[in-house]
Amino acid sequence: MQVKDYSFHHPFAFWTGCVFLTLGVLSHIPMFVHASHMGYRMMGMPMSNTMLVGMAMIPMGLLFACYGLMPRLALLRQDNCSATIHFHVADHSPLNWEHFKLVLALLVAVIVDVMKPATLGFVMPGMANEYQISSESVGSLALIALTGTVFGSILWGRLADILGRRAAILLSALMFIGTSICGAMPSFEWNLIMCFLMGLSAGGLLPITFTLMAEMIPARHRGWLLVALGGVGTAAGYLLASGAAAILEPLFSWRILWMLGLPTGIAVIMLNRYIPESPRFLANAGLGKEARAVLARYNGQVDSENESVEPEKATATSGFLKTILRTYSNITIGLLGVGIVWGVVNFGFLLWLPTNLRNMGMSGETTNLLLAQSGLFALPGILLVVWLYHHWSSVKTLVLFVALTAISLLLYWLFDIFGVISNNTIIVATACLLVSSSGVIAMLIPYAAEIYPVHLRGSGTGIVAASSKFGGILGAVLGIMGVFGSLSSAALLIAIPLLFFAFVLLKSGIDTRGRRLEDIQAEFENR
Repeated sequence: MQVKDYSFHHPFAFWTGCVFLTLGVLSHIPMFVHASHMGYRMMGMPMSNTMLVGMAMIPMGLLFACYGLMPRLALLRQDNCSATIHFHVADHSPLNWEHFKLVLALLVAVIVDVMKPATLGFVMPGMANEYQISSESVGSLALIALTGTVFGSILWGRLADILGRRAAILLSALMFIGTSICGAMPSFEWNLIMCFLMGLSAGGLLPITFTLMAEMIPARHRGWLLVALGGVGTAAGYLLASGAAAILEPLFSWRILWMLGLPTGIAVIMLNRYIPESPRFLANAGLGKEARAVLARYNGQVDSENESVEPEKATATSGFLKTILRTYSNITIGLLGVGIVWGVVNFGFLLWLPTNLRNMGMSGETTNLLLAQSGLFALPGILLVVWLYHHWSSVKTLVLFVALTAISLLLYWLFDIFGVISNNTIIVATACLLVSSSGVIAMLIPYAAEIYPVHLRGSGTGIVAASSKFGGILGAVLGIMGVFGSLSSAALLIAIPLLFFAFVLLKSGIDTRGRRLEDIQAEFENR
């Protein structure tokens, strides 16, 4: 069945916008090259007319591209089939080459998404040196970026439910391209603005990627592939960020790390042919023909257009707050709570851990070695997470790793109470914490992508993703307040709410392994 791709009803506008964006970024390169004899230090340099024109082309390009992505849903619904589509074909089909191409394309998107904020830690020292500002001042860059990711996760989640999953992913990639001019900004203030916009795009891409994949992969392979995608994508993203910093920064300064947004964003755009729109989103929007075309491409067969099947109980007219409060309140509280506390652990407790260890008398070299040794134990942890999520229970595996994170924190408190803190005990506690917390974040967003109804799946997954970033902001604020000054007290303070939210998840969550998304939704509806 040949059906025109609804995501590109204005292809000329979309590709024109892409060209404008790319040219706008490239117009900043001459000034960057001109500064090569100064070690690419551009602080205080006046913006050339070419740069100013380029800055104007970027928002213009975004507007063109956004218009090109706008689906004309009302027009497409005319003369479209109205029969409800039964998705058992997709959920019981084996994985094929089309699925693998989709997974690889989305893996690239996740790697790009993780790589962008991971670059923050590598640009901050060089930025502080060039702009001659304190480490505390440059630290505001991370806070601004985290704030952007919170708003981005919520905004992009809503866009995915309105415009479609694919359109939201491509729009995020376009933002990546536009914000790469951060590498040519002559003042720190401009970097702050661009970093916030970068956070918007980075915060939105990850949850929408999981949302699309949850709706495309057959039920019995969905869970383990979602978790594996998160684990491998996160590890590869950090690896590429650190590798680029090691290879490129000595040659082109910290600025080149921001400019990598251009080629990485273009890579996601070029992979758009392997990123379809979700047939579940299309069917829910009343685009039966388009949904069947996607199903035929990925599953080889579809139901008869005249087949009568039971429609979903939740309708697209159910508002987000009404649906959440009526059906998903407890599970949402559990997921948001875990996300917030995880952010405090990752961006608060672990961030201050090296400082606390040095205050306890350990040298910087010993501290880095201990943390590196602990990190090695975390690498095989993701394999255990994938296996348990697929073979045991999705929700129980998530609860287990949340509880293990709390127990790992309590180890710091117990070791301090009994006076047995040493290199070996720190390695044990930190390794357990890294393994368990990495497992939590690898499952948190994929689980959210499985449980919410189709018309709110992007929004639900987005707010869960935003909660971990909000926790990072909270962790930074608590750090400024001195809460992490005491290792054991901070660990106890974080562990208690984490155990509470683990209990909430255990009582309100359901196992999603191998189950159709519609069956998962029906169980929540019937509670």
